[in-house]
Amino acid sequence: MLDIEVLFTSHLEETVAMILFGIGFSLLLLNRNLIKKIMGLNIMDTAVYLFLTAKGYIYGRMVPILTDGITDPNAYTNPIPDGLVLTGIVVSVSVSALLLSLTIRLYDRYHTLDLDKIIMEWRKEEDA
Repeated sequence: MLDIEVLFTSHLEETVAMILFGIGFSLLLLNRNLIKKIMGLNIMDTAVYLFLTAKGYIYGRMVPILTDGITDPNAYTNPIPDGLVLTGIVVSVSVSALLLSLTIRLYDRYHTLDLDKIIMEWRKEEDA
């Protein structure tokens, strides 16, 4: 049987990423407030970026910048996960900005951030 403490400490970054993802998912799923849902989505994004960064890092290797004449690719880490994380951050900032602007528009129209109330008001408008 594996010792749980050793398992968590040897995979600390992955454990923290999974805990963050669970917190974000529960915020996204269980809250009615649109701002809290957007916060949950951002926490989930952060957890995915932490997980990708933790998996892409190789201990004992250098960043992929050629210095000191070292051309052996085994001396460097893989830059692709870092590029994916940077691209993901740009996309998540754009999605967050779009969601927040839509939330402002919904608040201006329905005067609430409660998703259930917004859906009820929208259905009333559809029936009228």
